[in-house]
Amino acid sequence: MNTDNKIRPSDRLSDIKPYYFASKLKEIARLNAEGADIISLGMGGPDLPPPEAAVSAAVETLERPDTHSYQPAMGLPALRQAFADWYARWYGVEGLNPDSEVLPLAGSKEGITFISMAFLNKGDGVLVPNPGYPAYSAASRLVQAEIFTYDLREETGWMPDFDQLEKMPLERIKLMWVNYPNMPTGTPASMEVFERLVEFGRRHQIVIINDNPYSFILSERLTSIMQVEGARETCLEMNSLSKCLDMAGWRVGMLIGNAEYLSWVHRVKSNVDSGQSRFVQEGAIAALASPGSWYERLNGVYTRRQKIGVEMMEALGCSVRLPQQGLFVWGRIPDGKPDAIEYSQLIQDEARVFITPGVIFGSNGARYLRISLCSPDDRLEEALKRIKETIR
Repeated sequence: MNTDNKIRPSDRLSDIKPYYFASKLKEIARLNAEGADIISLGMGGPDLPPPEAAVSAAVETLERPDTHSYQPAMGLPALRQAFADWYARWYGVEGLNPDSEVLPLAGSKEGITFISMAFLNKGDGVLVPNPGYPAYSAASRLVQAEIFTYDLREETGWMPDFDQLEKMPLERIKLMWVNYPNMPTGTPASMEVFERLVEFGRRHQIVIINDNPYSFILSERLTSIMQVEGARETCLEMNSLSKCLDMAGWRVGMLIGNAEYLSWVHRVKSNVDSGQSRFVQEGAIAALASPGSWYERLNGVYTRRQKIGVEMMEALGCSVRLPQQGLFVWGRIPDGKPDAIEYSQLIQDEARVFITPGVIFGSNGARYLRISLCSPDDRLEEALKRIKETIR
């Protein structure tokens, strides 16, 4: 390449690596096309179908001639109302104003980026968990904010260390990303921790954003940071239909909380995209009305699959701290085994099973593996069989 060429990528891309799963799954697809038959237990993309009512509503909308034009970035009023009703019904968060405290999103990744663009200037500080969802760091780097990682460790129950947080340069920090129930560790939410986070954010004038897509999965109690008194004034929460209603490819999420904060995010969103397609929104409205029996059936599937995932971890010699919520099993690699990257590659090479190395979520995941439960039972059983045979 001619080094004198002025056409170069922007400086903000210099610290952005390709998304791990995009390149890894491309590699696995190539190997499988060559006959390798690798079972991928990597991404948390649900393999189950969405509610029939959602599909019917989407198809009916598609067949109408008047539903194919641009949609407002704020989404349909009926969709915003459905989100508010869903929060009241399942989380007990009453009285959300659908016109100012609810903003539909095309998935959480969009929300993470738009929130970062709305709040962060170059050099502003943002608190990101280690381990945590890589998109928090990627979006922060894209807006050229300064990342301050806070530790989550097994010995402290994968919860924030508030003593560590108080030692951060908090006068420079504007946002804090939180994710409970937690991914990748599966740690359930704690109302006590939510209360401390709300107080911490209020005292230091830091916006706390809880990323909450896993609360329905393998959970005995639905939790939201918005259940804490005062949270709606100082916090935001993202949620999603991807996991709990098996609509990952539909790209339907939401942001709720402080009305002024949402207006800033909407200002970014309305300049970057239009609203989701009408058929997607109508399908989401129908899905949000799903009865409790839907979630009971879904959790029946994941309870069964989680047992297989735990057995897989145990066969690999990994220890699993239960309970875990969400679509994954998180296990600690035993002493004497390679680190996460090497052990994951060894399992792929020897057992033809891909398991995510925990270090991709941060340095505190270097001795952990993560198994996705988003594969049919028979493929999970086959993966378990291959691992047992390989270990033996």
